[in-house]
Amino acid sequence: MEDNQRHRLELVGITYNQIESGVYAVVLREADGDRRIPIIVGFPEAQAIECKLQDVTPPRPLTHDLMVSFLQAFGITLREIEIRKLNTGVFTANLIFSDGEHTRVIDSRSSDGIALAIRAGAPIYTSEEVLREAGFRPEEAPKKTRPARSSSRPVQQQKEKTIEQKTRKELEAEMQKAAESEDYELAARLKAELDRRSEAE
Repeated sequence: MEDNQRHRLELVGITYNQIESGVYAVVLREADGDRRIPIIVGFPEAQAIECKLQDVTPPRPLTHDLMVSFLQAFGITLREIEIRKLNTGVFTANLIFSDGEHTRVIDSRSSDGIALAIRAGAPIYTSEEVLREAGFRPEEAPKKTRPARSSSRPVQQQKEKTIEQKTRKELEAEMQKAAESEDYELAARLKAELDRRSEAE
């Protein structure tokens, strides 16, 4: 990927498809423009990315946290990742690693690459060709998506008391409990509400 064809991407967030259960999309935006790329991911990958976005600390390292710790222990740096699109329409990624002397390029699923990049602080790039083919502008965004949520929590349970109605102490206790039971998406939503209240105060 030549430098004059590269565009740096920023992670916007995750959306959930109401039509297809368990289908999530990671949305990336070009840093020097307004085009966005949606990349379909499964629930585990969406959860791994959302946990980091919401700064949820699990009681034990998740797979991508473990990978970053492994790299750091051996003095290897994830320099950047490049999002590519195959002829089949599937997104993939090149992970560029360096130990200070040698550089290696490793093929990866795009979702794993993004989850690693946001943990390692590595930049994400793609080509102009991918942006032209798969990108869209906000006014063209699909209408049938909404913020990610857990598809496993019963609706009846959610109606008992919404997150917004709970006290700070209740939120903190539930976030700890959710992290301990490895329900990281719920923990992320609880922390997001706590952060929102802190900013409002």
